[in-house]
Amino acid sequence: MSTMNISLPDNLKQFVDQQVAGRGYGTSSEYVRELIRHDKDRQHLRSLLLEGASFETTEPVDAAYFDSLRARASRQSSK
Repeated sequence: MSTMNISLPDNLKQFVDQQVAGRGYGTSSEYVRELIRHDKDRQHLRSLLLEGASFETTEPVDAAYFDSLRARASRQSSK
């Protein structure tokens, strides 16, 4: 694992310390890694949404369409 040092203003360091203490992280590094993972996931989701938005729809977007999406998502999350 690589090491990275960062400098934070006092108010941000205090915030990180509060998050570590209050949310059950063992270290500030764990908290920062979690933030980075969430940002990476957010960027991936954004790219998928933008990619999907560029396709033409092939079926009507109605209640049945969204029910089908929910069912597919449910099956994916249970794997």
